[in-house]
Amino acid sequence: MARSRKAEVDAALKNFDFTKNTYQIELDTNHGKVLLDLLPDVAPGHCANMLALASIGFYNGLIFHRIVEGFMIQGGCPDGNGMGGPGYSIKAEFNKTPHVKGVLSMARSQSPDSAGSQFFICTGDPRFLDNQYTAFGRCADKASLDVVLKMGAVPTSEERPLQDVKIITAKVLSQPK
Repeated sequence: MARSRKAEVDAALKNFDFTKNTYQIELDTNHGKVLLDLLPDVAPGHCANMLALASIGFYNGLIFHRIVEGFMIQGGCPDGNGMGGPGYSIKAEFNKTPHVKGVLSMARSQSPDSAGSQFFICTGDPRFLDNQYTAFGRCADKASLDVVLKMGAVPTSEERPLQDVKIITAKVLSQPK
């Protein structure tokens, strides 16, 4: 089992205030930059969790280990195989945000409260995931969505990219409200 990053995440959480600032996450990938708008009004815990993980460098160097064309790209596993996480879980925050192209959502196991660090970005409109997975953000612009769609079209074998689709860095951007 991976070592828990909970203490680092808890310390980093003190740096975020959704009442005073608007936050985005910028994923610099080997396919281009993806800017993600977060939705703290519908899933504050998931937004804070991903912000904290990004701010401590958790996502830097990780790959998108699972890609299903026309469905989604999934990353955030420190083991690179879909089995790893940050050593803790967060509670589900199901909401009315539809799972459509460009939406950021949290991956989990069978248990609704098992999300940790793995996330996915929709490359299609998998509405069957609505109210089953926590949607908590979306691509901020067309350029970001275009990069996600490009990543979602890479050649795969059994949902695994044949060449690494990598997050070089994940950076938190902040603007006062």
